[in-house]
Amino acid sequence: MSEPPWRYLVALGSNVRHAATGAPPRVVAAAMARLNTGETRVIARSRIMPSDPVGPSLRRYANAAVVVETALDPPALLSLLHGIERDFGRRRVGQKWRARTLDLDIVLWSGGRWSDRRLTIPHAQFRGRDFVLRPACDIARDWRDPVSGLSVGHLCARVLKQAS
Repeated sequence: MSEPPWRYLVALGSNVRHAATGAPPRVVAAAMARLNTGETRVIARSRIMPSDPVGPSLRRYANAAVVVETALDPPALLSLLHGIERDFGRRRVGQKWRARTLDLDIVLWSGGRWSDRRLTIPHAQFRGRDFVLRPACDIARDWRDPVSGLSVGHLCARVLKQAS
C-alpha cells in the first residue's frame, strides 16, 4: 500500500438543476471546484459529458471525473463526499438510481483495494459504466483496476465497443 497523500479517482454526476448553481453541468463544475478546497486538491479534471440515465430516471446526466490528492483515508473521504452531496441537496433515501442533484463516487485509489461495511474500492460497477469510464479515461487512462489488472483505457475501450 502506498503512503499518504493518497490519490483517488472520483466520479461526479448530476441530472437535477440546483437552485443556486443552475443546470447539471454547472452543478458538476461547482462540485469539482468544491473538491479543490480544504482537505482535497484536484490534480486532474475531465471534461463534463452528457449521458443517458440508468434505471427509472428520465433526465439526462452531466458526468465528469477528477483525480484528487488528500491525506484522508477512504472512509474519511467518503464522509467528506457525502457532506458535499448533502450541501448540494442530495438525500440518500428512497429509490435507487433516481434523479439527483449530485452523486460523488470513489472509483479507484492509489492504495489498491478497500472494503468495509460502507465502501468498496474499486467501485463495484464502474467497469461496465461508460458514463464513469469515458470521463475517467480523459484523466486516468493508465490507472489500473486492482481486481482485473486492466487499465481504465482498456476498460473504456471494451465498454464503448460493446455499446456500438
